[in-house]
Amino acid sequence: MAVETTTGISPWNDPTLSIAARVDALIDAMTLREKIAQLYGVWVGASDQGGEVAPHQHDMEEAVDLDALLPNGLGQLTRPFGTVPVDPALGALSLARTQSRIAATNRFGIPALAHDECLAGFSAWGATAYPVPLSWGATFDPDTVRRMAAAIGCDMRAVGVHQGLAPVLDVVRDARWGRVEETIGEDPYLVGTIGTAYVQGLESAGIVATLKHFAGYSASRAGRNLAPSSVGPRERADVLLPPFEMAIREGGARSVMNAYTDTDGMPSAADEDLLTGLLRDTWGFDGTVVADYFAIAFLKTLHGIAADWAGAAGTALRAGIDVELPNAKTYGAPLAEAVADGRIPEALVDRALRRTLTQKAMLGLLDPDWSPVPAALDGVDLDDPAALRGRIDLDGPENRALARTVAEEAVVLLSNDGTLPLERPRRIALLGPNADEPTAVLGCYSFPQHIGVRHPGTPLGIELPTLRDTLAAEFPDAEITVARGTGIDDGDLSGIREATRVAREADIALVVLGDRAGLFGRGTTGEGCDVDSLVLPGAQQQLLDALLHLETPVVTVLLAGRPYALGRAVEESAAIVQSFFPGEEGTHAIAGVLSGRTNPSGRLPVSVPRGPGSQPATYLGARLAHVSEVSSIDPTPAFAFGHGLSYTRFDWTDLTVDVQEAPTDSEFTLTFTVRNTGERSGTEVVQLYLHDPVASVVQPVQRLVGYTRVELKPGEARRLRVTVPADLASFTGRDGRRVVEPGELEVRLAASSADPRLTARVTLTGTERHVDHTRRLHATVGQEPVARA
Repeated sequence: MAVETTTGISPWNDPTLSIAARVDALIDAMTLREKIAQLYGVWVGASDQGGEVAPHQHDMEEAVDLDALLPNGLGQLTRPFGTVPVDPALGALSLARTQSRIAATNRFGIPALAHDECLAGFSAWGATAYPVPLSWGATFDPDTVRRMAAAIGCDMRAVGVHQGLAPVLDVVRDARWGRVEETIGEDPYLVGTIGTAYVQGLESAGIVATLKHFAGYSASRAGRNLAPSSVGPRERADVLLPPFEMAIREGGARSVMNAYTDTDGMPSAADEDLLTGLLRDTWGFDGTVVADYFAIAFLKTLHGIAADWAGAAGTALRAGIDVELPNAKTYGAPLAEAVADGRIPEALVDRALRRTLTQKAMLGLLDPDWSPVPAALDGVDLDDPAALRGRIDLDGPENRALARTVAEEAVVLLSNDGTLPLERPRRIALLGPNADEPTAVLGCYSFPQHIGVRHPGTPLGIELPTLRDTLAAEFPDAEITVARGTGIDDGDLSGIREATRVAREADIALVVLGDRAGLFGRGTTGEGCDVDSLVLPGAQQQLLDALLHLETPVVTVLLAGRPYALGRAVEESAAIVQSFFPGEEGTHAIAGVLSGRTNPSGRLPVSVPRGPGSQPATYLGARLAHVSEVSSIDPTPAFAFGHGLSYTRFDWTDLTVDVQEAPTDSEFTLTFTVRNTGERSGTEVVQLYLHDPVASVVQPVQRLVGYTRVELKPGEARRLRVTVPADLASFTGRDGRRVVEPGELEVRLAASSADPRLTARVTLTGTERHVDHTRRLHATVGQEPVARA
């Protein structure tokens, strides 16, 4: 029964009081066990019959007894939709019934906060599978990503979910890492701007966005999942941390998830300087920090810095982790016992509790009119579950149209000798392991690849046309012959002869290569699917090389989760089309680029290597990280960060700079013209790079500090005005503080990191200036039409 005052309403339920007053009153009324119950989750799966959720039995956890746990309350429900296939309406009913039970069982009537994955769409059966984050990066389009995230958030909120475990803001440092597909790219500014847009979209729908993985996860040695990270303080401050800083400052993210890795011996889950000192005391973050799954237990089992579960709990709690996920391994009985006997101060529990209850209050979960029934079931008869099946559509026409827009903007045309776009070919040879594979467009956190593979008898829940299907629609008069050639990673060479025969008889050969997404060894890419080199998996390179021997033009199409070295194809393929797991509408997008229906505008968010063994290497290298006379290894990529071709041409002209010198606390403005000199409409992606010739510490040769998309009709021109604050030249100096130094800067206006079109030189004058987390983060870009001559 709920505790009530003499006025009939408890102060924590009184919306006329401040949230702080309500939370303080609730904490004062709670026992230790009730407090701790708000600091952990329980992993559950919704019922496909509409009954209450069932605890999910994971091989790393003991069975959970809900009857024993719930009288004290419950902090979170872990992945009610993202655990087993369930009809969305029945899943929403199951969650609502469970929330009713949770609220009714504890003294204060507090429901749980429900969280789920949303890395490339809501991870629920039947929900839209959008392109993976690496494709978001390829769009260079925060506005479209923001709209996509808002749509994802609306779907989640409509069925009763409160928190989404995305976006991933890890900056790619080694493309061999299996989780590259989950990242946005290899540049912190691109990751920050696209990731912040995603946060803004989720939060606009009422979903708590969760930034992950804080911090250093992607910098693990040799690209191995969970391996230690050896980054120094400057690389951490200037490359790995800025996306998180931006998403908190400008995105309003309300949650952060720790990284699994240790940096120089300090696991992120135990790092008080990171989770409290930097995140809260410096940046002012006031949301919740949640543990990545099992991360607190890993302090004992994998990192070896805790002797028992209580020690792990105390270390994480002191560092600043508020909520243990997915279950109560350490924050349950071990924490309660350690607080009771004085090993862990109760004040640490209260600190975390205040943050979690504040978030619940902000979500309306403490309000007297709170209802467990989500918006999608409002006004529906809940006593007839069978009638609900199929009522909620999480993959409607608007979602699919948005998924297609993102996919189309993300397709990158790497090379083209004029073969593309195809002009009504009569005979198409469609070859390769991904040519006729429905799931080739999905990443490892899509529901079909993450959960559905463990339920082989269950329908996919969404339409996944293969490239064969969409090409047949795109070229209805063409004869399309399919030959697989080889598998993704089986190394089978027996089908290559048949593939070459089919190609020899065709007008054009389309070879569709790449990855199979999976988890922990079930895929060629994905979480726990790291590689030791960037050679194409299996015998795919052998297939490609055999086709390149023929006279038939070969167009190489990649459906992949990371960039791969392509060997001879870089020079010999008639064209190369790169797509990073483009989601359920992805094959429509690729077919449109092949036919010319869509003019490609995607740009590489990661470099494509020339050789398979040059990792780790990104464009963000210092001088000695690039090709030099002192090393026999040339890391120069085949296709550079930011690269992407179009079916039209653009000229960049008439650069002016408003000043030659600017103080270190001011700004300067560049003005120039971009004109479409081709015969069809297209989009140019203008990229702004900064080169600092002389600095007090070693700097990257260049780094991205701004970008914009410019859409132009044939013959149309726009005058762009870019104002660059001196703050963008700041970096972490010798004393560990961020500094803007006087001296010459070179500003490169470029079509890619390897293709500068216009260059300006400006000298910063005055004294060295220190800046902090309140510095300006962006150049401002304006566009004005230019009258036709």
